Amino acid sequence: MRRVLACLVSAGLLGAGLSAGMGTAFAQKTGEGAQEASRPAETAKERLDRLFSELKRERNEQAASRIADAIRAEWQRSGSATIDLLMQRAASAMPARKYDAALDFLDEVTVLAPSFAEGWNRRATVHYLKRDYGRSMTDIERTLRLEPRHFGALSGMAAIFKAYDNKQAALNAFERVLDIYPMLRSAQQEVSDLADALAGQGI
Repeated sequence: MRRVLACLVSAGLLGAGLSAGMGTAFAQKTGEGAQEASRPAETAKERLDRLFSELKRERNEQAASRIADAIRAEWQRSGSATIDLLMQRAASAMPARKYDAALDFLDEVTVLAPSFAEGWNRRATVHYLKRDYGRSMTDIERTLRLEPRHFGALSGMAAIFKAYDNKQAALNAFERVLDIYPMLRSAQQEVSDLADALAGQGI
């Protein structure tokens, strides 16, 4: 279970020729810079789509972890100072095990920003820590409706299935995690352990 929880900047003609070449290179760079500046910036959705595509292709564990961190950072972007403040207060309450206080803040988040997936995911986490698995699963399902690629929420779902000793459902959930984030070692180990356990049961 700990493994599950633990599932987050390169004189003379010669001189004249060199100067001319440098000038040409500068002009080319300036032109390229102008072209890049004229391109529209990535939207949040485009940025996430790109990061998820990179995460699925990456086969270096550390590089994949950095991409996953970038995805988590994108998930945290609510676009609202009020929501950010409520999320920060909930995050501060959780290490102190002030779960009821954290839930008060997160309840407000889900009311004020029902389309903000991370609000539901964070509330699912608090319910899980309180061992209120039913409410946690409800919030996980809401998270996944908003962001089906949320590997954190899927890991939480798998952890709940494990808590209920539903090995097959847990295995299926961890396999979904690996389809999104193939290099997540903790999920790889869970899949291996669960597959072995199910094989031992003759399934």
